[in-house]
Amino acid sequence: MNGEVPGLWEGDLPRDVSDVVAHDPRVVTVWSDIGCPWASLAVHVLRSRAVDVGVPLFIDHRAFPLELFNQRPTPKPVLDMEIVAIAGLVPEVGWRLWQEPEATYAVTTLPAMAAVQAAKDPGVGGLRASDELDAALREAFYRENRCISVHAEILAAADRCPSVDLAALERALKQGAGQRAVFEHWRTAQGPSVQGSPHLFVQHRYSAHNPGVDYHWTGRPGHGFPRFERYDPGWADDVLGLVAAGPQVD
Repeated sequence: MNGEVPGLWEGDLPRDVSDVVAHDPRVVTVWSDIGCPWASLAVHVLRSRAVDVGVPLFIDHRAFPLELFNQRPTPKPVLDMEIVAIAGLVPEVGWRLWQEPEATYAVTTLPAMAAVQAAKDPGVGGLRASDELDAALREAFYRENRCISVHAEILAAADRCPSVDLAALERALKQGAGQRAVFEHWRTAQGPSVQGSPHLFVQHRYSAHNPGVDYHWTGRPGHGFPRFERYDPGWADDVLGLVAAGPQVD
């Protein structure tokens, strides 16, 4: 993260949050599944661009749990195809295909997403800690092939995050913190406002599902291949411009 915004997320949870989007104009709401490569591309590009242009970035992560929607784990062959397509066109993400034994593959991302929600608690670290943990978990999965379904791996990722109180997070997870939020987000995401993973919002001024991506499957997922035509990262500048502009006067 770069910079501080006085009075934002330094000890309090957001006070004005609707079911779908954080009302604070300085916050980007991201609905996603950590196991979704398209979502992981979006947050990577947004974070990287924020550093490049020097705009403080605050992300409120909301869970879009694909395995609950689909009632099954997301098939590894489908994810592998998407990872190859994305990393081939946007190599700076630094991803690699799973190199560890398949028995150690992360079959569920619900515990990881619950931990990201649990980290929002001020006693654990707040919104900043939550975003740091989200980034660390995605790096562990896509770059390091760590099984982020496992409690110990989630804590190992959290240990890298300067804003996360590791002991507080461990206590919270032992008490089931974050799980209820994931299921509440799943219920909300079944409505018309959230179209998939990822879907990004900035207050009432920006809404985009899988921004910048032009691709299609050549056949049914798992049988065809994702054909990634182009990627336009310019959407991230649009988002950061809105964040930097702050509140708008009607």
